[in-house]
Amino acid sequence: MSITPERKAELIKEYATTEGDSGSPEVQVAILTERINNLTEHFKGHKKDNHSRRGLLKMVATRRSLLDYTKRKDEERYKKLITSLGIRR
Repeated sequence: MSITPERKAELIKEYATTEGDSGSPEVQVAILTERINNLTEHFKGHKKDNHSRRGLLKMVATRRSLLDYTKRKDEERYKKLITSLGIRR
């Protein structure tokens, strides 16, 4: 369910806007998307795990907020981000 440190480092390297950037919205959305995808796979075998489902819903809401922020600040970055992650439209 959790994301490995190696995978997290790969995502940070891929989506960072500058060297050593781990806090930009792009990086945060990429990490949240990876965690959401992992939890979605988990629920295919554990349908009644409602405690984890609550965490998933919170992660989705956080990702939505970060995407809204990115779209509000720079719509081009937003479009690039959602196409590279394969989320939404």
